Amino acid sequence: MLQGKAHAALISAPGSGQGKSMVTAALARLHRNAGRTVRVFKHGPDYLDPMVQEVASGQPVYQLHPWMTGEHECRWRLAKAAQEADVILVEGSMGLFDGSPSSADLAILAGIPALPVIDAWSMAQTFGAVAQGLANYHPDLAIHEVIANRIGSPGHGKLLNESMPEGIALLGAIPRHEAMQIPDRHLGLVQASELSGLDAQLDAAAKVLEEAGLGRLPKEVSLSADAPTPAPDYLRGVRIAIAKDDAFAFIYRANLDVLEEMGAALHFFSPLNDSTLPECDALWLPGGYPELHAARFSANQPMHDAIRAHHWAGKPILAECGGLMSCVEQLVDGDGNGHAMLGLLPGTARMAGKLTALGLQSLHTQRGELRGHTYHHSLLDTSLKPLARTRKLAGSEAEPIYIEGALVASYFHGYFPSAPKLVADIFTGQPIHQAE
Repeated sequence: MLQGKAHAALISAPGSGQGKSMVTAALARLHRNAGRTVRVFKHGPDYLDPMVQEVASGQPVYQLHPWMTGEHECRWRLAKAAQEADVILVEGSMGLFDGSPSSADLAILAGIPALPVIDAWSMAQTFGAVAQGLANYHPDLAIHEVIANRIGSPGHGKLLNESMPEGIALLGAIPRHEAMQIPDRHLGLVQASELSGLDAQLDAAAKVLEEAGLGRLPKEVSLSADAPTPAPDYLRGVRIAIAKDDAFAFIYRANLDVLEEMGAALHFFSPLNDSTLPECDALWLPGGYPELHAARFSANQPMHDAIRAHHWAGKPILAECGGLMSCVEQLVDGDGNGHAMLGLLPGTARMAGKLTALGLQSLHTQRGELRGHTYHHSLLDTSLKPLARTRKLAGSEAEPIYIEGALVASYFHGYFPSAPKLVADIFTGQPIHQAE
């Protein structure tokens, strides 16, 4: 049994776009700069926010989601963090009660209070009503205080504080400040590796929060859970080459952990910059932004030749979302320009200029249920018939799973710890049999 205590809060908001990601990052940096060990987690499927939170906290960031990662794993990761950290911050997703399971459901499951960030840009006394509504909506959710974001003046902050209902405190009122702004694009925040000066910006944002009175620690909570059973060594001695650069970067840390737990040796490479693959038995092409780097990837013919040779030798490849897009014959970017891709699968991936799929999904097979999600802005035109399909929990229609030799490709992003045996089968080229 793992047991620990830490000051903890789930940072959420009434809806998306209220500033909770940057507030979470600034809080993490504020407490880190004060000499505290800070662990940040992210509710639900997300690759981009955790990149920024890792820079802010200086610690690894993992996903927590009662369905995708499982309730037991949520409790275990938090309890383990409480043994090492002074402060635990969980960044919520969407609005506090949006989705099923929602950010509020995670806070209730974990026994930690929610700390809503409310955009006060065009609000006065109604701010207090919003805070009261959030606090009273679910009887099992604890909300002791809230944060006002993007206030216009100290007088505005005073007005908001006076509107607070009994039993709920205003932790602080954050002024509009350039340090609190972070750029985004069609899939979310710009990748942390692409943001020059991010460290300095986070220090400046932490100073903004400190001056706004947000240096007070959240409530201390006790967290406990049993440790999970380790995954068997299904991949003992298997060498897996993993694409990782600005075009291929959507990788859950937990996915890497379970691959290593199963005995795999992981070797990273850049499809944009390298000319050869590492010595490997299997290849993973994760999601990312191939559409933003399509010309550069298309021009790297030595890498194309290396990946094709790997495939033609009958070695396994897992291609997820952006990885799938790189495996077809052509990718048409957002400007309408076509770029030659690997040609391992027939067809064209074309940017649609809008969101084309979003939702939690899972792949049901005789070797287990791989849980995960789909989220993309492109469409695939292919003559290839899928050999399996995901099932949707919520959101978009099921995603096709394309299998060509030992290549498994789909827009679906899998959370590997949910089905270790199935994942091991994919990386060892075993056939996938969809469950009825």
